[in-house]
Amino acid sequence: MLETHKQIIKGREVVDDDWSVLRLEEGEMPDSVVVPEGKIIVPLSVWQAQRAALAGRSELGVWIASDERAEALKGELDKFTLIAVDFPKFTDGRGYSIAFNLRRRLGYRGELRAIGDVLRDQLFQMARVGFDAYATRQDRSIHDALKGLTAFSQPYQAAVDQPLPLFRRVQRQAHVEHSDAGAGI
Repeated sequence: MLETHKQIIKGREVVDDDWSVLRLEEGEMPDSVVVPEGKIIVPLSVWQAQRAALAGRSELGVWIASDERAEALKGELDKFTLIAVDFPKFTDGRGYSIAFNLRRRLGYRGELRAIGDVLRDQLFQMARVGFDAYATRQDRSIHDALKGLTAFSQPYQAAVDQPLPLFRRVQRQAHVEHSDAGAGI
């Protein structure tokens, strides 16, 4: 089954999307499913089963399920201009670790897209671990979801998008001595 979105968030704007996501139907096998022509994002299992037949395609992306590991693509990342990570439900946070591993540990530099149950509340944290494109749930306003990327003005912690924590980025004023023993607490 091909899943399409008319629009996605890419960077920090809503853009038209010309990619489709291939999802296996019940009973379909990764080694025998037909991958149509065009810009298709295939499941990792399909890539692994049909690598030889798909390797020559320039418009091919791969998506990783939340129970799969990014390391499965080690040494092959340069073959994909787009890697997607599936969030099967809003409460499943394993995709954040997958994205972090793709960016930080494996050095992936192409488009990293969140797909599945992607909502506004997740976008700011998704950007922090390296996502730069978001296929949000189609039953919600994509323009409202875009606001999720600016929910906070400054992150405190270090992450993929900001390697220094806030206390390293901000110059503090010199400490002022007080006569009151409890001042400054």
